[in-house]
Amino acid sequence: MSAALAGPDGGLRCPWALATEDYVTYHDEEWGRPVHGDDALFERLSLEAFQSGLSWLTILRRRPGFRAAFDGFRIASVAAFTEDDRARLLADPGIIRNRAKVDATLANARVLAEWSPGELDELIWSHAPDPASRPAPRSLTEVPAVTDESTALSKALKKRGLRFVGPTTAYALMQACGLVDDHLADCVARRS
Repeated sequence: MSAALAGPDGGLRCPWALATEDYVTYHDEEWGRPVHGDDALFERLSLEAFQSGLSWLTILRRRPGFRAAFDGFRIASVAAFTEDDRARLLADPGIIRNRAKVDATLANARVLAEWSPGELDELIWSHAPDPASRPAPRSLTEVPAVTDESTALSKALKKRGLRFVGPTTAYALMQACGLVDDHLADCVARRS
């Protein structure tokens, strides 16, 4: 089950997208589409970190709760969260209440609040590989979990003080934010 499969409308899609309607919508409308802006990328980076060890569907279904709890992932706002806010987050059933992940998100916001506007966007997008160097995958077995670029992005983010940004999380971010197009070759959502 690694090649593109027909979806509810008959269009071929990446097999993972057909597990639930939530995935179909996410796959067709968001995953692999270019994302820019520091706050938008902070949200995606944070959600990918929260996903570590869990199903993306768990995160996707709780995304409204995450957005409410983290004030829309506005870096300046999250960077100003207090110890009371941290306690509120750890008690919020609308998010994943993992202490290490909550603490990393708060710490990352504080680090990013010191950066210049657009600096996170520029750093992340500077690690996008040349699309010509990546042939369209024909099956899920051809989609990597880690690449040289995601390893370099992870190192760059860690060097700048960010946490919970390992190479696998960095690659998932690259996929979700359109730095790479890992939609299968026959997928209706593939850009090229």
